[in-house]
Amino acid sequence: IKGAVKFNKSEERINELEPLTQITGFSVNLENRDMISGLELGYKEKSIVFNYSSICLTNPDDVYYKVMLEGLEDDCRPITKQTYVTYSPLPPGKYTFKVIASNNNGVWNKVPVTYSFEIIPPLWQRTWFIITSLFILLILIFSFIKVRERKLIKEKRILEEKVEERTEEVVQQSKELERKNKDIIDSITYAKRIQDAILPSNERFTKELSQTFILFNPKDIVSGDFYWLATKGGKSLFAAVDCTGHGVPGAFMSIVGHNLLDKIVGEYGITEPAKILDELNKGVANTLKKETGQEGIRDGMDIALCCFDKKKKTLEYSGAYNPLYIVSKYQITLEEPLIPTAENADGLKLFEVKANRFPIGNYSEETKEFTNHSIQLNEGDTVYFFSDGYADQFGLANGKKFRYKRFKELLLHINEMSMEEQKAKLQGEFVDWMGNHEQIDDVIIIGSKL
Repeated sequence: IKGAVKFNKSEERINELEPLTQITGFSVNLENRDMISGLELGYKEKSIVFNYSSICLTNPDDVYYKVMLEGLEDDCRPITKQTYVTYSPLPPGKYTFKVIASNNNGVWNKVPVTYSFEIIPPLWQRTWFIITSLFILLILIFSFIKVRERKLIKEKRILEEKVEERTEEVVQQSKELERKNKDIIDSITYAKRIQDAILPSNERFTKELSQTFILFNPKDIVSGDFYWLATKGGKSLFAAVDCTGHGVPGAFMSIVGHNLLDKIVGEYGITEPAKILDELNKGVANTLKKETGQEGIRDGMDIALCCFDKKKKTLEYSGAYNPLYIVSKYQITLEEPLIPTAENADGLKLFEVKANRFPIGNYSEETKEFTNHSIQLNEGDTVYFFSDGYADQFGLANGKKFRYKRFKELLLHINEMSMEEQKAKLQGEFVDWMGNHEQIDDVIIIGSKL
């Protein structure tokens, strides 16, 4: 009923004839134009439309086109059946429009059909106009310089007379400034001697805690960071403190903090780190006469404070912003087992005991009390406490911070070294990292191995 179709492959014919392609229309600013050879358009005539067509007698509906405007495009546009193309707006320049077509069997024109034209730039963009303008401008500049030069010579004579009159006065003022500057530097240098005298010596530290190092790099002559040591009732108390600011203001704060710590432990007899920090918080706030109820103010100091009982080998810790790091081969437990924040291939783990997230010096009736942590240490465990100056230091060519992740990895790497070697390694890494960058803050790191 539906019949049958027989297809004979041997009689199939492939159309290898190139299609007949031509440009059928050309319009400028929506107005038709004759395609005159060497056509020149004004700079405002920049909206161009080309119409084109191609004939394939085998299958007229299966014709495809590729177009390109040389001088604007580096390659042909995607294949299309569209028989026109618009270019708008076109900048001044020389252009050649090219179009090729393919027949029903995908045979393309070997030679494109082309049409060339030029859009003339405006007067102020032409080479001769620019050169002439530059020449006139140079003449004006030269004339201005000559006039100005004469005026400056005259003013120079007047200034030379005034300079001679005031040179002696300036020299005297310079000598006075040098003298005052020397007096200030001498005063600050003497203040450093006082600050150094207040700080516990390395010998005293190693007497109380035999395997201990102190890395102390003030940013300025005097420091806002300080370290502290005391003994009470068979216990060793030690701290690393970072006061607000550095230089002279930080040094004043360090003296306030050092004296208050001595008073709290020596006179009040308090040895529990959290209670010491509670008292220190009140003392700093009262000393600075701070108003209560002000949120977001961090005048005062950050601190990591430890109390070590040699007989029981227990360490009590409390901190304001500054944490405590413990490097150990064993599991460290507080109320529950701590999760190590870093670990190396030798089985060493670094545990972080976090500090309270409020500083010393923000005391008010609603202020939370500091938290006390009690830790049972093992033989060979090492504790580190520090200020933020080391991890926050900018360095290398990219100017990035050293950061705590790199700091933890470094502590694990050097843990098997002696304490003096650890100190030297930390100092060397810091100097190498800092490079040509300026030190941005005081640096203090204290490490002690059981």
